[in-house]
Amino acid sequence: MTSQHPAQSTPAPHASPRSARQLRKSGQAANPGSPRNPVAAPTDTVAEQLGLHPGQSVELLKELHILTREGKLNQDSRRKLKQVNHLLQFIEPLLQQVLDAQGDVTLADHGAGKSYLGFMLYDRFFSQRSVGHVYGIETRTELVERSRQLAQRLGFARMGFLPLSVQASMTSTELPARIDVVTALHACDTATDDAIAFGLAKQARHLVLVPCCQAEVAGVLRKHKALTLSKTPLSELWRHPLHTREFGSQITNVLRCLQLEAHGYSVTVTELVGWEHSMKNELILATKVGAGKHSARERLTQVLQELNLQELTQRFGL
Repeated sequence: MTSQHPAQSTPAPHASPRSARQLRKSGQAANPGSPRNPVAAPTDTVAEQLGLHPGQSVELLKELHILTREGKLNQDSRRKLKQVNHLLQFIEPLLQQVLDAQGDVTLADHGAGKSYLGFMLYDRFFSQRSVGHVYGIETRTELVERSRQLAQRLGFARMGFLPLSVQASMTSTELPARIDVVTALHACDTATDDAIAFGLAKQARHLVLVPCCQAEVAGVLRKHKALTLSKTPLSELWRHPLHTREFGSQITNVLRCLQLEAHGYSVTVTELVGWEHSMKNELILATKVGAGKHSARERLTQVLQELNLQELTQRFGL
């Protein structure tokens, strides 16, 4: 209920409970003298309402079209922002760990697309420090050029964007010989495998991967389904087309984890966000801990043979 005042009294200094609720929903501050004429909320108020990290730039989110020019979020953008912000919570401690150990840190975002992740990482972590460099690697030249222009406009001097394939990125002189952290957010199908191959070639300390739309293994399972059905009752796990797709996606990430362990990484698999926000939700965190595990290499070989996936031996680094 809104409060009532005598006709000649001055407006109350505080918004009524109802207008306060409206304020929280709209992200705007009401003008006490003109309740039907709201004005834009201060940036810190908008940031607080959106659940942003302290100091995170609202203007950057507008440039990335995550927020509208009025500072609003649609449902799709809200999910995207939640996913990326949650992923940053995993990445930032890894960056700090490397920085503490060697005084500098490099990160490469493979299959960067529009570089949401790279820009938001730079804004939250790198812009607060005088060292460190972010590289966005993307094959589509128009996206690379757009990201270059945005970084220049924002003054993000330690960001670079390269229009390179995975093979070219491994040998390019525009990249350092070693990259400390490699990320791949929603890298479709074999693009996650490309990021892993790049990370291994660049001796990455950490890999942070959110795979997406894995179809290659499912295609091979489908091709050899008749032979596998005659070989093992376990083939019932993927006999039906829907199960073929789901099992193919699952086993793809299992093989990736074994590949990383075979190359000396400790691997953790967890959820990125709740399943209600995205079905593309598996997060693979890999940290280099020493020499490769022979047992992981053996297991990887055995799984490929058992499932008639031998033609993917090279794909998984054997």
